[in-house]
Amino acid sequence: MKQGLALWFAFLAFVCPAIFAQQSAPSQSAGEKSAAVTGDKEKNIQEYVNLLRSDVRKQKAEVMGTVMQLDPDQAAKFWPIYKQYDAELTKLNDLRVANIQDYANNYTQLTDVKADQLIKKALDYRRQRAELLAKYYERVKASLGAIQAARFVQIEDQLLQLIDLQIESALPLSSSSREP
Repeated sequence: MKQGLALWFAFLAFVCPAIFAQQSAPSQSAGEKSAAVTGDKEKNIQEYVNLLRSDVRKQKAEVMGTVMQLDPDQAAKFWPIYKQYDAELTKLNDLRVANIQDYANNYTQLTDVKADQLIKKALDYRRQRAELLAKYYERVKASLGAIQAARFVQIEDQLLQLIDLQIESALPLSSSSREP
């Protein structure tokens, strides 16, 4: 159990710095904020892409393996299912990356129509991700039973929320005031 806690803390230490850095950033004038947003836009998008493509998936799998506490027979059934789930989630994340890049490219000239389009795509992504998790809950349940399937969903949902929080904390909020 100590190893599980250590992995959680390591994962949280990896995921949370952006949140704290953004909260502790010094206040800036409106002009400085605008320049910072423009300069940071590409950096934020690249960091998101790096996050999705980096060791997060490996760390997720390590946390999942530790917290699931599977015996060898259960692990032999679970990991192939999880790998299929992760491959499908990666494809969905590609849609999310494209939507975030579209948002970043249009941030300074965001219109009502574009904002509506981007949010609808983001909500569709969330719906598809929830459906994917439900689909794999059923697969894990059929293979390992409802208790292990519930544990899988709880762990995966918490990990996805942590990742979402990091990603969303790095994105600029659209403003109602636009510069000329």
